[in-house]
Amino acid sequence: MKPIPFNKASFTKHELKFISELKKDGQLSGDGKFAKKCKNFFKNKFGFENIFLTTSCTDALEMIALSLDINQKTEIIVPTFAFVSCANTFETHGGKVIFADSETDYPNISYDSIIKNINTNTKALLIIHYGGIPCDIEKISNLCKKKNIILIEDCSHAIDSKHNNKYLGSYGDLSVFSFHETKNITCGEGGMLVVNNKKFIKKITQIYYKGTNRDEFDQKLVSKYQWVSYGASYLLSEINAAFLYGQLNYLDAIQKKRMKIFNYYLYRLEKLNVIPEIYYQKSGSAHIFYILCQSKKQRDDFIKKMELKKIHTTFHYLPLHKSIFYKRKYKISQNLPNADNFSKKLVRLPIFYSLKISEVKKICDEIIEYFSSL
Repeated sequence: MKPIPFNKASFTKHELKFISELKKDGQLSGDGKFAKKCKNFFKNKFGFENIFLTTSCTDALEMIALSLDINQKTEIIVPTFAFVSCANTFETHGGKVIFADSETDYPNISYDSIIKNINTNTKALLIIHYGGIPCDIEKISNLCKKKNIILIEDCSHAIDSKHNNKYLGSYGDLSVFSFHETKNITCGEGGMLVVNNKKFIKKITQIYYKGTNRDEFDQKLVSKYQWVSYGASYLLSEINAAFLYGQLNYLDAIQKKRMKIFNYYLYRLEKLNVIPEIYYQKSGSAHIFYILCQSKKQRDDFIKKMELKKIHTTFHYLPLHKSIFYKRKYKISQNLPNADNFSKKLVRLPIFYSLKISEVKKICDEIIEYFSSL
């Protein structure tokens, strides 16, 4: 049997075609024709107005950190069950990250844990829609407005996901997306920052253009093009933008296939008691499909047995409050049991555009055999 990888980047018919057009256009740096096409796509489909295509989602978060004017007293609440960039960007720029626990029944950030961590130093809250399943976003958004806290919406898993018929990425003051090769829509490495709160637009624009007023100069609003702010090189190259636009043309087809795989897993594994209940209650982006084992020992054994069957599965995040960096810097021990539980028991199954249903059937057969033998 041919090995089944955990992930394989999606390819469609348009990426190379659009990239070949660049030879004739003559522009390879950012903000070209394809960058504009991508922005128009996001504006027309999702209603996003202020879009900054970046070299990565990490760089989109970096821009946010620079825009917040944080200092050593500034606290940013972040889910501990998250990728390192969600915390590292704010720590790098002098802020203090405060970790919140997950919900008991799903890895999304716990509303109760957010409440416990808010104080007078809290400036921002970052939330993640894990696997594209919406967190309690309306409740969290209302809380942030009441407490005057900046809401950062991490939609790196959540392209094309909605809550109450409103696209995720529309709720935060600032929202970020990822186009890494592991994501539903990819350009290899890439990201996007969406600015929904207009008070951030001028500063974010200056940061985006390497700390200059280039945008105002191009619009003839100022007479001199000069250094006015912190900033760096964040623009997505036109090569990546052309690739990304090819993917966006196939967004519906990619999502339809991923959802077909997701639903097949639901159907075949329903009786094993390993599927999170929320999968039957909320729809998402079909970015992640995971099961829960009974213990870390069983989880490790399951992954090993699947590997012997040439099926690559994987666990996910180590909670950030347990990381070497955080423990060494703050010398504190935190009890965030829900995130710890998911870290020990969660296993992600293969889900990608080119995965064949016959392969998904094989994966399900092996999973059923494994749990039936316990």
